[in-house]
Amino acid sequence: MASTAGNKNPSGPTAAAEMIGGNDDIVTEILLRLPVKPLVRFKCVSKRWLSLISDPHFSRRYHHPRVSVSGVFLRRRIPSQFQFVTLDGTHSKPPFTSLDFITDKDNDNDIDPPCSSRIKILESCNGLLLCRRLNKTLTGQSHRYFVCNPTTKQFSRLPFISTDGPITIFGLSLAFEPTKSPYYQVVCVRSAAVSVYFYQIEIYSSKTRAWRPCGSPFVAPFDMVFDQGVFWNGAVHWLSPSGAAMFFNLDKEILGTMPSLPGSEAWGKRRFRYFGESGGHLHLIEIYGAGTTQFQVFEMSSDYSGWFVKYEVDLDGIVAAFPEMVRNFLDPCDSSYVAFVIVFVVRNEEEEAELLLHVPGKILSYNLREKSFNKCCELTPYSNESSSSLQFGWLDAYQYMESLACV
Repeated sequence: MASTAGNKNPSGPTAAAEMIGGNDDIVTEILLRLPVKPLVRFKCVSKRWLSLISDPHFSRRYHHPRVSVSGVFLRRRIPSQFQFVTLDGTHSKPPFTSLDFITDKDNDNDIDPPCSSRIKILESCNGLLLCRRLNKTLTGQSHRYFVCNPTTKQFSRLPFISTDGPITIFGLSLAFEPTKSPYYQVVCVRSAAVSVYFYQIEIYSSKTRAWRPCGSPFVAPFDMVFDQGVFWNGAVHWLSPSGAAMFFNLDKEILGTMPSLPGSEAWGKRRFRYFGESGGHLHLIEIYGAGTTQFQVFEMSSDYSGWFVKYEVDLDGIVAAFPEMVRNFLDPCDSSYVAFVIVFVVRNEEEEAELLLHVPGKILSYNLREKSFNKCCELTPYSNESSSSLQFGWLDAYQYMESLACV
């Protein structure tokens, strides 16, 4: 009998694996079903896999159903540095510690070298960041805007808005829904030529790579804050300090107003406001009085019928565990001032919800359902900052989720 030792079976598992591995279509279908982190690492497997995963067509098809917020960047105000708070329990390294990968090589008039301290994150939206860079030129200063993917370190510079004369930009907002489209949009509210009392909306699309005016000039409450827009439900939403609220729906390209938050003048002076989106929900928190540790988290109905109370919060247990939160020097009218700031409301697909709280020297996580809490991380004071100071606010917090989206 002839020996078959060493002979390969052409129909065995090795041959089948080679056939699958040699078929780009099959490999692509397998890779599309993996989470983002392994995909980023798999770029190092081979040049072929690098080409497959880096292909814009791949990223347009890719959207993993379990992608959720894995961390929050907290921006230090001076200088432009970041504290990364992980939310997935892995204590993984931050995707970046500075924004120096964003460069403006085409700007030959820039008299300063690239410097990450001149780049500021304006917004985060479903894995992408909208950033602004201050350019110092021989003729003065100007701002350039970028959209970047911090997971892939890719970025794209937005072109200047083309107008007949000088304009004032009141705010830009990033709109990106990867489950509906691979393209993002940037909504700009600028001054209108017809009058100083009117505003004009311009929209940038990554599909056309161009700006276009949208709709007619419009009026808005004098104190509307257009540089703190929140993208939710297919629209960008804005609030004013006096309580007025409006939104711009990108699909219908119409402006609308939102109901006011139920309130009472008896609540007194508002100490704090939080306004943000997470997990497909729009949240609003207003805290009145310096010593308030009981408050409510409101959520907006998807049909804009009104705000409703989603969660009741009681932080007395946290104050008992961290007595350094109680101070007596801020307001002589209050017997005790409780030092804390809400930096983010986190919701996920399983309807788990938590508050990220900044207390002196720490970031805490408060479970909104179980009313429990734990410490996320210690904060190191920078330079002459006191360890008891509150270094971050909700406007310094930017959610991070892994994404392969092209910019």
